[in-house]
Amino acid sequence: MARTLAELPKGARITDYISLGVISKTFPREKIQEAINRSGKASQRQRDLPAHVVFYYVIALALYMQSSYREVLRCLLEGIQWLKGPESLVRVTGKSGISQARKRLGSEPLKRVHDEIVKPIATKETRGAWYRQWRIVSIDGSTMDVADTTGNQQCFGRPGASRGQTAYPQLRVVSLVENGTHVLFGTQVAGCRTGESTLADKVVESLAPGFLCLGDRNFFSFELWKKAHATGADLLWRVKKNAVLPLEKRLKDGSYLSHVYPSPKHRRKGSNGIAVRVVEYRFEGIPDTEDIYRLITTILEPDPAPAKELAVLYHDRWEIETAFDELKTHLRGARIVLRSKSPDLVLQEIYGLLMAHFAARGLMHEAALRDGIDPDRLSFVHAVRVVRRKLPMYVAFPPAAPKSVS
Repeated sequence: MARTLAELPKGARITDYISLGVISKTFPREKIQEAINRSGKASQRQRDLPAHVVFYYVIALALYMQSSYREVLRCLLEGIQWLKGPESLVRVTGKSGISQARKRLGSEPLKRVHDEIVKPIATKETRGAWYRQWRIVSIDGSTMDVADTTGNQQCFGRPGASRGQTAYPQLRVVSLVENGTHVLFGTQVAGCRTGESTLADKVVESLAPGFLCLGDRNFFSFELWKKAHATGADLLWRVKKNAVLPLEKRLKDGSYLSHVYPSPKHRRKGSNGIAVRVVEYRFEGIPDTEDIYRLITTILEPDPAPAKELAVLYHDRWEIETAFDELKTHLRGARIVLRSKSPDLVLQEIYGLLMAHFAARGLMHEAALRDGIDPDRLSFVHAVRVVRRKLPMYVAFPPAAPKSVS
């Protein structure tokens, strides 16, 4: 039986019908349009690449980091070519047109949507996401090379090396990760000369009651600890072995109570301190380990969280390293430099990368829940391949249309 050729409504543009399957499900068109409008980036006239299409295109760039700009756009458009008939070709805008469209959009709409939508996704049924009643999250940072241009170097800086400077400017990201799902959220971006602790001051605002945040010893400071705990989250951070933590009360599980202070002067006076519980432990018979590991936590009672369990749990902090590896190696590609030539487009690109990672991780979480398994058992690389393979196949009418094309 011959298929009746579907037609676009009169006056419609082909770009009104672009959809990216799992990407558009994760980041709905209406949310994107709202962010574009609030940022003052809405298209003022009819264009081949209106703002919402460019938004989706930037996320698609993250899925095809090793492909050219035009090839990625062609991949977006080819899935709807049949709407115009097999004898017609969808015109793919040139590299200059794509660059101009990205500049018009800028990075602000992507940051707005990222900050609103990219959040922890684990449910109570998600395996590996919880320790007792707490949702486990970790905080850490990483760096990425960006294109070697004057603007990028001035904005992001170039780290030093043993001989001179590195080949590329770098940006720094600091993020929280939901350990059980590898969702990166609360991410802050700056140049490589901005320290991780400086960025963490903003990142910890994404903590919430019911979270248990793991952090390494480079993040601890009195002010950051105080700010992070004020969110209502509980904390389990490693501290340096020379940290002054006098034993005030030994607890039944071997941990003890102490206080941290803003300064030595406050410590001498015993004023403005914050009570903490200290967990100290060693690794016996394991080479290349340190003499002692010291953790402090806001969980002051041993019964809800015994010291031995906290010592084991702390090493789940390495889940964030795995998440960064997914972002930098499996999604971006090993030794691939972010392609954008100007600072604002670099920020646009990094948020597109983070949102593509979130969409892939959301897909994996759904699959894990359906099969009742830990998301860690699923392959991130396979999930990204599925999204890439299916991306050109999705065609959806915009929200105002009565139904989808099938």
